[in-house]
Amino acid sequence: MGFRLPSIIKRASSSKSVGVPKGYLAVYVGEEMKRFVIPISYLKQKSFQELLSQSEEQFEYDHPMGGLTIPCGEDVFLDITSRLN
Repeated sequence: MGFRLPSIIKRASSSKSVGVPKGYLAVYVGEEMKRFVIPISYLKQKSFQELLSQSEEQFEYDHPMGGLTIPCGEDVFLDITSRLN
């Protein structure tokens, strides 16, 4: 169950990432596709990698929002990312 971080980073940096500071990544989460700006360092964390694997399975690398789309609820996403801070 691997995924390609360089292609995620490349796609994210070439997307419509207006307002995303260097070293961060815009992701869209939940049914309402709420936008979160997260540190790229999260991509190395095991719990976040599981979310990325789910995203790859569901969307492959075609993310309609222009940023990375994470297929989970906002509450789950916030719980995971709060433990990474």
